[in-house]
Amino acid sequence: MPGSAPTSFVVLLASVLKPVDDTRMREKFAETLAARPGTVVHVAGRAAGQASKAGHSPTVSLHPIFQGSRLSLARLAAQWRYWQLLRRVKPGLVFVHAPELLPLTLLWQLLGQGRRFLYDIRENYALNVSTQGVYQGLMRRLLAGGLRWVEGLAARRAAAVVLAEESYADELPFLRQLPPSRILVLENKYQPAPGEGLPSQPRLLPPTSEPLRLLFSGTISVLNGIWEAIALAEKLHAVWPGGARLTIVGFCQQPALLLQLQEKVASHPNLLRLVGGAQPVPHSEIVAEIGRSHLGLLPYRPHPSTARCRPTKLFEYLAHGLPVLYPPNPLWRALAQTHQAGLETDFQQVDAAVLSAQLSRASFYPAGIPAEALWATEGEKLQLLLDSLV
Repeated sequence: MPGSAPTSFVVLLASVLKPVDDTRMREKFAETLAARPGTVVHVAGRAAGQASKAGHSPTVSLHPIFQGSRLSLARLAAQWRYWQLLRRVKPGLVFVHAPELLPLTLLWQLLGQGRRFLYDIRENYALNVSTQGVYQGLMRRLLAGGLRWVEGLAARRAAAVVLAEESYADELPFLRQLPPSRILVLENKYQPAPGEGLPSQPRLLPPTSEPLRLLFSGTISVLNGIWEAIALAEKLHAVWPGGARLTIVGFCQQPALLLQLQEKVASHPNLLRLVGGAQPVPHSEIVAEIGRSHLGLLPYRPHPSTARCRPTKLFEYLAHGLPVLYPPNPLWRALAQTHQAGLETDFQQVDAAVLSAQLSRASFYPAGIPAEALWATEGEKLQLLLDSLV
């Protein structure tokens, strides 16, 4: 009718354990989608106490649907809140960022005409359950099998499947049944926050007479190498003339590990600093720590669940020109060596004196900060995908 308001296209992005200000959901997907004319974006996920809309698109709304331990009954309540959100915002398209939301999403699709969703596969979930030791025995086998079954069903019903890692196309058997046109790889490259200015020059290491500031960021876990990071800091502190200091910034979901870590930090106040730990850390704080650091650590332990993945923090470090120490992984080596971004390091057996000498002589990022590390190209692919669906 003449004079009527234009109809908005509503998109819902949803997870449970990922916070509403999660970098992939909000800063990458949501902000990219919100740039489309007439598009309203809703983001559902774990409550993030310091989440703010400051500097972000006003058409992005945040909906905390979960708060508490990942093994708590609150995750069942999150399912109900997600269902209520589907009914209230009436999205034209849903991005599912967590496999536990797939059953309700499939039901929602079944109960309405023209309802579409996309499944964003951020991890090889069944492999993680099978190999990471969080679940044991029969529970582990049942959960892994159930995950693979519901993911396969969802992939067949989804308008498209998005992969955070290219390797998932080979690892996940249910994807082999889909035409390539319905699979899109969108890696976790770095998306600057609105108004954020990226450094124009790579980060320089300090003279050996000054302290060397090391950084461990992101999820704090044994598998991600938290103890290896601390051991390396201790060794470098002993051989680097100006000493070394390690900042650990991130969230630890394992109470026993967190307690051990807090005790370790308390006993080494001049060497270790912990930011967060008991709660998720706003991404802006992680970025600020990257800017204050000299060397980013990627001390991941060898494991099937990470062997073929390029971690988000690798792109974050590269985008800020931060030199990195990375383990002997062919994927990471190829990216790091292309840009001379760091040194390959066996964190299980570090010769600190040799490493210190290498660092004192090394020159990183001779061609400048690599554009390959930025989200812009991935955002363009996401826009093209939406163009094909809307």
